[in-house]
Amino acid sequence: MKINIDNPVPLHIQIRNIIEKEINEGHYQNKIPSERDLMERFSVSRTTIREAITALVNEGVLKKVHGKGTFISEQSPVQEWLSSLNSFTETVKNMGMEPGTKLLKCGIVSNQSHIIDMLETDEIYRIERLRFSDSIPTAIERHHYNKEIGLALAKYDLNRETIYDLIEKNLGVELNEAEQFISCKEVSDEDAHLLEVKTGSSILYVERLITNANGEPVEYYTSVFRPDMYAFRIKTKRKK
Repeated sequence: MKINIDNPVPLHIQIRNIIEKEINEGHYQNKIPSERDLMERFSVSRTTIREAITALVNEGVLKKVHGKGTFISEQSPVQEWLSSLNSFTETVKNMGMEPGTKLLKCGIVSNQSHIIDMLETDEIYRIERLRFSDSIPTAIERHHYNKEIGLALAKYDLNRETIYDLIEKNLGVELNEAEQFISCKEVSDEDAHLLEVKTGSSILYVERLITNANGEPVEYYTSVFRPDMYAFRIKTKRKK
């Protein structure tokens, strides 16, 4: 990949994006090229290269080892940036991996009064799916909708389709904003078997409520993720 000097995006950001993309695609084993090699490749100054590398170091993608070079940090294969609302499929594809799905069960569920209250409906339709990244079981997603949306989604092949694409493009329902809670919990015996992890081990747990542009609830979502396969990332800035 090459940089574009006519592009309004600063050169160090272009280089930073290229290096991260190549890391995700597996171009490097555990170490990136030296500053001099990168300078020659992109025909830019050492300062520009250092800005690009420093950005990746600050984000945890790279780590510098004095006297040895710049190495790729040991991170979970799948990393989801929390700055935008993406589906599991989009996130995995963005990492250069192949997403996969196995529908576990779907249908009307009862005794879910707290979800009924959150979705402001009378009946809840739940879709449970096991998700894969490069054929490795990575997450179990549980989507909850009102009965109308749930039955409409059930008409499609949920082993192949991206649910958020179906909701927006086929059902014409806008997904606008999400409030998300991320924590750690002990995996259940059933989920441990599906995710191929030890019973009683800790996993990442996500709870999310998505609303439309009018602030009306559309989806209540919970998911469990293997912590060795998935990580959440966010960039923040200190207020002055």
